[in-house]
Amino acid sequence: EAQADGLRVVVLATGDPLCHGIAAYLASRLCIEAIEVLPSVSTLQLACARLGLPWQEMKFASVHAKDAGDWQAGATPAHGLYALLRDIRQHDRLAVLTSPDNTPDRIARMLVAEGLADDFEMAVAERLCRPDERVISGMRVTAIAGMRFADPNVVLLWRTRLRAPQVLFGLPDASFEQRHPEKGLITKNEVRAVSLARMQLRADSVVWDIGAGSGSVGLEAARLCRMGHVYAIEKNVDDAAIVGRNRLAMGIGNHTLVHGKAPEGLQLWADPDAVFIGGSGGELAELIALVLRRLRPGGWLVMNFVTIENLAGAVDALKAQGASWDVLQLQASRSRPILHMHRLAAENPVWIVCAQAAQPAPAAEATA
Repeated sequence: EAQADGLRVVVLATGDPLCHGIAAYLASRLCIEAIEVLPSVSTLQLACARLGLPWQEMKFASVHAKDAGDWQAGATPAHGLYALLRDIRQHDRLAVLTSPDNTPDRIARMLVAEGLADDFEMAVAERLCRPDERVISGMRVTAIAGMRFADPNVVLLWRTRLRAPQVLFGLPDASFEQRHPEKGLITKNEVRAVSLARMQLRADSVVWDIGAGSGSVGLEAARLCRMGHVYAIEKNVDDAAIVGRNRLAMGIGNHTLVHGKAPEGLQLWADPDAVFIGGSGGELAELIALVLRRLRPGGWLVMNFVTIENLAGAVDALKAQGASWDVLQLQASRSRPILHMHRLAAENPVWIVCAQAAQPAPAAEATA
């Protein structure tokens, strides 16, 4: 209103208003030519200066978000620390603007919970440029997890243990803990690779893994969809525990596991871009109908079956829903030693059933 009346408006902000500040918001609402930004030194720059850390390679992050409490393993993207954990797993140096809720000690507790406490050094800069300024560094993350800090403050993180290069796709079966002494429930490497390929994943895909077993499909999908999220459900308590341990061992943060029987709880999940069904618990027709309703346009449903009855049930359910579908049978044979030679041992054949949600019709071209 003041601008419309020809008045000059001044907005005061701390630090650099284009670094997680108000200037970007104003520029998105007003004509950028009508705005002049006069930045000061950001608190993140000041914190780096206090510790003599070059900041051109820093990942700048902010945890100003709704308070969701302390981090819990498997939290969803709604948690205020979710994006930070994703950044921590992908970057070696980070500078973090904290909030009164998401404090340095809470960030430290998240690192402890995710098994990252020994991988990073952490510093906290409190009340910079004020008489009671304090910079804390050289302490273990576990110690910072139990401390309290004065506002405002910022956190600096830098990796002290190098990240091992990660295989994103085609992990061997031995990479996953499985149920023992009973036969482990795992989608074998060859079938998993084809199933993931048929899911047509993107970096930001939302994925459902129904009947997670050992978690192999969902966890590998989480590595492929680093900007997305995987929701998994497993009814067997022992297998669910194995999925959780596999998630922690693989250092995956964008994966939420629910111990339960689908379709209970699926209404709380974000609509998926891709769904994998490895086990249905006898609710196959209901699950297929639900998934086809929830899939985003163009999304894929991929199912694995080893019995003729389940294959027939899936096809009947897809026909009843009027879905477009196809089936492929995959059988792999693996080499096995026999005396001083090798033979091929056949794995069980698996049917992979795929269905795609309808895509919106392209907009009609305007005619002259």
